[in-house]
Amino acid sequence: MGIDLVAGGKSKKSKRTAPKSDDIYLKLLVKLYRFLVRRAGSNFNAVILKRLFMRKVNKPPLSLYFICGSGFFRIFKLLLEDKIGVVVGTVTDDIRVYEVPALTVTALRFTETARARIEKAGGECLTFDQLALRAPLGVEMPVLLPCTIKNVTGMISRKHNVPEVLLRGPKNAREAVKHFGPAPGVPHSHSKPYVRSKGRKFERARGRRNSKGFRV
Repeated sequence: MGIDLVAGGKSKKSKRTAPKSDDIYLKLLVKLYRFLVRRAGSNFNAVILKRLFMRKVNKPPLSLYFICGSGFFRIFKLLLEDKIGVVVGTVTDDIRVYEVPALTVTALRFTETARARIEKAGGECLTFDQLALRAPLGVEMPVLLPCTIKNVTGMISRKHNVPEVLLRGPKNAREAVKHFGPAPGVPHSHSKPYVRSKGRKFERARGRRNSKGFRV
């Protein structure tokens, strides 16, 4: 016997509409930003709400190295002048950064040393409920990722219209991602092998020497 479906068939929507976590504080933030999205009509708040739903892998930590702007990421420092950096995730410390400027950053969580360094420099570490009070509308803007020059230069042209800058950590910097892709050893593969040790007796046969089939 068949199943009677409502007209239109089965729902194919697979994206999250609520967080899986049982964290009551996260649920309160979701309740707050649902209200802001519904009543304020801001795309910026909608992006924050969507990221609050995400799983932990898609909320990667962001270190002070990216936020303070070292090397190429110096462009971030320019973007954050007189603005609020928003990270839906954790802000961590980074020993590669010697001087931390006075920054205002909003995040779900700060490590102890990251919070201490930001506040010592005269900056602020805000929570999302404080951000909602200070800037309830946000601004409609593309998402800024610390990865490509294209995204960053696209933001610079509109810098003067942005009271808040939405940041996200490098999502594919996990150790697990290094093992993804074509099998290790096949031609043109850069996948990291699952190997017990790195030494003379490991990963030295087929694909490594001409005498053992082929060499990559």
